[in-house]
Formats: sequence, structure tokens, C-alpha cells
Amino acid sequence: MKHRKTALYFCTECGYETQKWLGKCPGCSGWNTMEEKEEIITRSLSLNQGNREIKASRLEDITEKEASRISTGLKEFDRVLGSGAVESSSLLIGGDPGVGKSTLLLQASSCMATRHPVIYISGEESLGQIKMRARRMGIEQDLLVASSIEYRAVFELVEKHRPRVLIVDSIQAVQHEEVDALPGSVSQVKEVANGLINLARQKGMVLFLVGHVTKEGSIAGPRLLEHMVDGVFYLEGDRYHTFRLLRGIKNRFGSTNELGVFIMEERGLVEVENPSYLFLSPNEKETSGSAITVSMEGSRPLLVEIQSLVNYSSYSTPRRTTTGIDTNRAALIMAVLEKHAGFSFYGLDAFISVVGGVRLFETAVDLAVALSLVSSVRQKPVRKNQAVFGEISLTGEIRPVSRATTRVKEAEKLGMECCILPQKNKEEILKSTSPSIEVIGVNMIEEALEII
Repeated sequence: MKHRKTALYFCTECGYETQKWLGKCPGCSGWNTMEEKEEIITRSLSLNQGNREIKASRLEDITEKEASRISTGLKEFDRVLGSGAVESSSLLIGGDPGVGKSTLLLQASSCMATRHPVIYISGEESLGQIKMRARRMGIEQDLLVASSIEYRAVFELVEKHRPRVLIVDSIQAVQHEEVDALPGSVSQVKEVANGLINLARQKGMVLFLVGHVTKEGSIAGPRLLEHMVDGVFYLEGDRYHTFRLLRGIKNRFGSTNELGVFIMEERGLVEVENPSYLFLSPNEKETSGSAITVSMEGSRPLLVEIQSLVNYSSYSTPRRTTTGIDTNRAALIMAVLEKHAGFSFYGLDAFISVVGGVRLFETAVDLAVALSLVSSVRQKPVRKNQAVFGEISLTGEIRPVSRATTRVKEAEKLGMECCILPQKNKEEILKSTSPSIEVIGVNMIEEALEII
């Protein structure tokens, strides 16, 4: 074997490596993020030396065996994971400081410990602090907990107790003894994560990793970390709101469209079986600038309220501010209203918000956004017991959306009396079922505004 030392530069933000210093990182476009490190590069004198023989198998000869899943004991958590965590998988949980990542995993570990051996390792809390938090949350289940930041100590615990579930809080706190760098650095996170993921696969256990986030909201450390794990999940929430949303960003064994809803209370996170009640305003009085829509989060329909405020602007350039929906999508809807409905937003500030702080990504909420804007401009309220959904095209057409029947059933269950939706969706619904609420179909944006 031939060894030589070489000087490498790596980005402290994304882990990009290069042999020369660069002012701007090509990987993440960050400035002055390159740091120098010395590595020993080992090169083999013979390409065949040390290689293992790999056996290829025909696809038809491989027996398909469904991987068993482990339930976390929390229905909302299992929903996002895809009906449970798959054995030998590695799952990364991220979120802002104080949002409840450790609380969620400590609750899940107490539920799983009733059926499987679980080890909860914290590199940020002492054993006494973990005990205090467990007592506050009312956890009485006897758990195996440890407080350590040493990489080798984690391996020794796994070899000794043979757990089926391993929780490490957090990946940035664990330090590899053979890597000459501070905990949380790019090289440390890469080595520690790679070792723990391989250990989980060898032992057939589920690995939960807690990851810190940067000020931009992404997982701290190298981007490679998200590629290495089997699932990436973000626990979202506002410090001024009690609810928390668990959303999947990557999931090799399930859908990334599912949403788990919790409420943060003194005794921990409480699951919300019907989250639509959270996102609807309790005010029974009809007010202008408000519209209720039905959004699909995976297989779950959510009734949410969209509010708009349109007012004369005191600035030369009117403000366009949105919370919970994409700003560019809101600008597109306003342009369609100006072109096809005759509403001018020139010299007007427009503020659009989703009640409760939930974020909506699908285009089925376009019609509700448009109606809330028009309601604010005209100072005429939309009916309180009326739900609307539909995608708006650039031509002013109301295009059909998916899962229309499920949306109407959810509106019916929560006491809505009327539902405005695309005409094609109405025809599909009436062919298969007879809803007890009034269903009104529209083809163009002008028709919807006339009904309102």
C-alpha cells in the first residue's frame, strides 16, 4: 500500500471538498466557508488487491420478503413514517431548537419499550435531566437511557444490550475518537453517521437520529447526511402556537405527503385526531377577507381558513406578503383576477395568511385564495359554512383537483352546508355518491365570483 499526505479544503456548510482554496463554494454558493485539513490518502498498488468478490443475483431469483415494521406507539408518528418504522432503517428528525424533537422521541421510546428493547442516548442532557423531563411528561416506563458523546461507547452499549431501537440525540453531539475535529463538524458528522447507519443495518435495528438545523432551517452539517439515511422528517411549529406538524421530506418506505399533527402541552406532545378543528376560526361571525378550503396532506383532508387583507398602500411599491402559501402563487392568482375578473390591485397592499400557521403547497387552494382577496376588496363576507377548492389556470379556468370526494366528505363532516368546486369534480362526485351538502360546480373564475 502506498500512503501520501495531501492538503484538502472542505466547506463547513455543505462538506464540498476540493484540492485548492476557493472563495465561493461550488456546492452551496457560500462565501469564505472553505477550511483546510490534512488527510492521508491510501492508494493500492494493485487494483485487485483487497477486493471482495461480489455475487450478482437474478432479479427473478430473489425472494421478496416484506420488511417488518415497528410501531412507535404514536398514531400520528406512524402515519408519517408509513405505518411504522422499518427494521434496519435509519431515520433523521430535524427541527428548530425547542420545537419538541427530544420530547417526541422520548415519548415514542417509552411506548416502544413496552414491546421491544430500546436505548435512548443523549449527548446533550445528563441522566438527571432526562429523568426530570420524563417525570414531567408522566413517563413511568422503565427505559434504558445513557448520556454520552463518545462514538465507541455507543457501539459498546449496542453490543451489550442488543436493542431493537436505538435513539441518538443528537448526531452533532457525538464525537468519533479517530477524527481530529470538533463535534458537529462536517468530518465528524459524516464518520459518525456512516458508522451508526452501518451498525443499524448489521444488527437489524431501527436508528433514530436527531439533527440540528441551521438558521435557514435545513439540517446542519453535510448535505450528504440526508442522502445516507432512509428518511428525513421535520418537526415544524411556531413558538407562539401550541401545535406541531411532523412532515416527511424523504421516505424510502412510505409517502412524503403525510402530515402528523400534535399539540405541545405540559406533559408532552398530544396527538390530534381531527386537526381541521385547529385551523378553523372559532368566531361564528361572518367577516370579509376569509374563505375556508379543503387541502389534502397525503391521505388526510384538512379544512383550513385563508384570510386576506387588501388595503391602500403608503409605499411606492405595494407590499405582497404571504404566510403559509407561496408568494409567487399568490401573485399569479392576483394577476388572473386583474385580467379575467376586472379587479385592480394597483396601489394596494395585499396580505394573505393561513390560519394557524400551517403551510399549504397544493394548487387546490387557489380558488379560496382568490375569493378571500375579492371578499376583502369588496368588503363582503363569504358564507361561514361554505368550503371552496379548485386550481386556477392562467386563462381563468377552474381546473379539477384530486380526491374531490374525500374533500367534500370532510367538509360535510365538519358542518359545512355548501361546497364550491370545479364542474368536472362535481360530475365525478354525483356519479359515485349523493352528498348531503349542496355542491356547486364552476368552470371559470367569473362564475365563482358571481356565486359569492
